[in-house]
Amino acid sequence: MKNILTRLFNHEELTGEETRQLLLNITREQYPDAQVAALLTAFQMRGITVDELIGFRQAYMETAIPVDLSPHRVIDIVGTGGDGKNTFNISTCACFVVAGAGYKVAKHGNVGATSVSGASNVMEQHGVRFTTHVDRLRRSLDGCGMAYLHAPLFNAAMKFVAPVRRQLGVRTLFNLLGPLVNPARPAYQLLGVADLAQMRLYTNVFHKMGIDFAVVNSLDSYDEISLTNEFKVMTRRYERIYRPAQLGFTAARPEELFGGTTQEEASHIFDAVLENHATDSQKQCVLVNAAFAIQTVETDKEIEECIDIARQSLESGRALQTLKRFVALNS
Repeated sequence: MKNILTRLFNHEELTGEETRQLLLNITREQYPDAQVAALLTAFQMRGITVDELIGFRQAYMETAIPVDLSPHRVIDIVGTGGDGKNTFNISTCACFVVAGAGYKVAKHGNVGATSVSGASNVMEQHGVRFTTHVDRLRRSLDGCGMAYLHAPLFNAAMKFVAPVRRQLGVRTLFNLLGPLVNPARPAYQLLGVADLAQMRLYTNVFHKMGIDFAVVNSLDSYDEISLTNEFKVMTRRYERIYRPAQLGFTAARPEELFGGTTQEEASHIFDAVLENHATDSQKQCVLVNAAFAIQTVETDKEIEECIDIARQSLESGRALQTLKRFVALNS
């Protein structure tokens, strides 16, 4: 570890195999907490390369509980978090819209860190019980098109760095890993990021991982398509900036996307969206994120057609029925 730290302090890059071995050694408790803290701090100050991040991810997946949902080719819809906007559960709402449209979704999520309600919080508000049993996850996916994987149950590596992360109290490379370590290994992913540097990093990672993806960023630093400003989308096929009006949406105000001050309030907004009783801004925000997720699967479809598919799922009540069936299967 001393040699690794010296190289990092000198701004040298590590190989993917070196970072893989580093994380495996951390899970074997081979390093004192002080050295682990120094490692995380060094990466945070220097930044991380694509190969280094992929190496950490490899070790992470090796230590996680595997989830085989084949032959289904699932999609995950997730944001990196940390944008400080405290929006309502946009990605999770979009998951149910996408599942209601007939696609298979395996959502990997956690409790809120920088917002009142994370995906796991809103699930708990609906009485959902988390599981690692693949047969129950398969039953949910087959029964309603949606399965939910509560991250702490699957990711063994996290418990070995959790004390150090708590003591540091700042974002570390493990925040970057979160969106990459869904144990179901989705074939498709819509990822929202809070800045353009992360957008480029994740795009290059996804290219190397060989999955189909869309990475999205609102240019006013939301880690999702907020419609509060222009937004950028990067996929395997294109890199484009959109204005809300281009897609038939009106611009939203930040306060219209506020997620509330309590988990109960956040859950109420979540329900209102899927019941099609939400405000236009809340509804449009979910629809546009769901649409780009659908296009990630249906690469031959124009985004306007994908918006129509998402809208039909929500307005027909199929998204709401998916939620009700999901809760029944997972309570």
